[in-house]
Amino acid sequence: MKRVGESPGRLPLIIGHRGACARAPENTFASFDLAFTCKADGIEFDVRLARDGVPVVIHDPTLLRTVRAYGVVGEFDSAALSKLCAGEWFNVTNRGRATEGFESERIPLLSEVFERYGDRHLYVELKCEEPARRAELARAVVGLVRGRKLGERLVVKSFEHDALVEVKRLAHEIRTAALFDRSWSRPFVPASKIIAQAEACGADEISLHRSLLRKATVEKARARGFEVVVWTVNSPFWLRRATASNLRAVITDDPSLLRDAPRRNQLNVTGHAA
Repeated sequence: MKRVGESPGRLPLIIGHRGACARAPENTFASFDLAFTCKADGIEFDVRLARDGVPVVIHDPTLLRTVRAYGVVGEFDSAALSKLCAGEWFNVTNRGRATEGFESERIPLLSEVFERYGDRHLYVELKCEEPARRAELARAVVGLVRGRKLGERLVVKSFEHDALVEVKRLAHEIRTAALFDRSWSRPFVPASKIIAQAEACGADEISLHRSLLRKATVEKARARGFEVVVWTVNSPFWLRRATASNLRAVITDDPSLLRDAPRRNQLNVTGHAA
């Protein structure tokens, strides 16, 4: 059994989804810095393997959407990837939020993110469509975590639960989260199946798409010792639900929408720090 969380009514952590991706180019230092400027407690971001086995921070398997170039991430060495512009697309597709300087943002290395934000809450999502490379990705991430005092601030998560099994095999002390997307709500999947899959991969947390957030699911998960996280939360309504459900964290595209929401009102009632 895993550690059961704190008492009901605690305030969830506000975690910036790919940084503050509604207001800055996702998975870049500009986005991460903005999330913390908006008083996020931490950031969530995606990690893939470059050809040389170095973890880099990018969501898609290809470069087309965020780099506006052709090619697959795994076909390039990390040195080459880290020189590619990963922010210009945001200014082009979000004219109302275009900002000078975004065009110079690059693809970060995971090691750089750890160096820069190691004292914050970090949710690292492992991305790997190729089953044969998932263990390699897990090993590379664990290798970068070792020697750093990240503790429970670091959580490694994935939809590929076999990658989480490898993380736990290599370093059982690293917290992991099993991801479940909206497809699990169509048709409705009972909480018991979600919990069984999370237990099978040794996860410490269950990370649910908001369409899966049900009181019974959360209660059963917590009874089994799991912390629960919900994504993507982009309104005070969902923050109130998360607080009422005693979730560990909410993941949001825009931390600025939540920073002065009911979380601050709760401070006046409970005396908890925001």
